[in-house]
Amino acid sequence: MEGIERVCQFLDEAQTYYLATVEGDQPRVRPFGTALLYNGKLYIETGKVKNVSRQLAANPKAEICAFKNGQWLRVAGELVNDDDRDVKVAMLEKMPSLKAMYNPDDGNMQMLYFRNATATFSSFTAAPESFRF
Repeated sequence: MEGIERVCQFLDEAQTYYLATVEGDQPRVRPFGTALLYNGKLYIETGKVKNVSRQLAANPKAEICAFKNGQWLRVAGELVNDDDRDVKVAMLEKMPSLKAMYNPDDGNMQMLYFRNATATFSSFTAAPESFRF
């Protein structure tokens, strides 16, 4: 399995990951559950009205971390906005529960993909494994 596919599968299986951003000099962390592999890019989703959106607009550097079965994944990179309607539709198809809060034409749904990212799989029993995408 290719690295980015492995990342998305891990995030799907973990179901919850934590997204870290920066607001001024203060780190901000919150749980997320959206992950989509689309056209070779790893996407997450949020709302443009949320603080996380404003934080990423000011500083696109972010990191996510998920834990599952004694292994954890960290992905660090820049999150880039993508207003392509097709990727929004794909996320809503993958995660229909989001349809109660978002639709692709609401002006609020925000899709972000990782650029210049490093993914690292770690555990207490094996050496870390990293790759870039």
